[in-house]
Amino acid sequence: MVENARVENATADNAAVDSPSSGQHAVASQHPRKREAKAENGARRDLKYPELPEPLEVPCYDNHTHLEIEDGETGLEIGEHMDLAEQVNILGAITVGGDVASSRWQVWAANADARLLAAVAIHPNEAPRIAEAGALSEHLEQIAELSKDARVAAIGETGLDFFRTSGEAAIAKQYESFEAHIALAKERGLPMQIHDRDAHAEVVATLRRVGAPEGTVFHCFSGDAELAKIAADEGWFCSFAGNVTFKNAENLREALRVLPKELVLVETDAPFLTPVPLRGRPNAPYIIPNTIRFMADYLGVDVNEFASQIAENTLGLYGPFDPTERASWLAARRG
Repeated sequence: MVENARVENATADNAAVDSPSSGQHAVASQHPRKREAKAENGARRDLKYPELPEPLEVPCYDNHTHLEIEDGETGLEIGEHMDLAEQVNILGAITVGGDVASSRWQVWAANADARLLAAVAIHPNEAPRIAEAGALSEHLEQIAELSKDARVAAIGETGLDFFRTSGEAAIAKQYESFEAHIALAKERGLPMQIHDRDAHAEVVATLRRVGAPEGTVFHCFSGDAELAKIAADEGWFCSFAGNVTFKNAENLREALRVLPKELVLVETDAPFLTPVPLRGRPNAPYIIPNTIRFMADYLGVDVNEFASQIAENTLGLYGPFDPTERASWLAARRG
């Protein structure tokens, strides 16, 4: 959902990201992007970070966040984000890129803090803009190079977005980029996080036509029970963000109800999509317990068992976060 962010000071930030030796605080304090203080409807948002929720009794994880995007009265650095998350038993997060610069930042962040893993990709709404400049192939090559890092756990977010992008030529470039990312995920043996907005049938058709990577994830699932049933039949994961709590999101709740719990993930898509009653305020990985509790209550299941299943799904998909454990896990996969 990075198209809702305003880019600021890109040159200085990218220079800092290219120099990990400059230290965690030197880089993490220079967020490449900053979220608008106003909501999309023009109203000014409450920029205060919410209070910590009651901790979960069992560990869980955030499937998708954008820690490079600053929000709030004072932006949080990656260590602050994850310290808060750890206090409520959220022990890790996948921080996700949408272009080369933000993907590079995610790789740096995941190497700087062992509680993070990275996902790298070109966002579908960025693909036509990059292609218009004649640089799509070059940028895809850079994403492929970034994906070799051991802290990269997924390719994403990639997919199709017919809400913000229109026109035959632009849509064609989205398809080109999407299919290149699918091929990369399969080549690397990595899961893939899909951005799907107003393009459900086309995303499904593409995955079936070219072959979905093992570990395909619909990030910020936006479909209905019908799409969820397709995902279940195909073995694709569906990740639910805070908008599952919104009053007008009955389609998401119906989808959640029909999914096998073994295919359910949870995410913030932070700093966006903060769950009610905190909607509009800055979101962060530490707010995940609110969404998990809402989902468990809606399904009528034990919250600890539900959170444990989501944690099992997350670790089974992406592997361990701990660097030593991850090195052994990666070696076993290659062997």
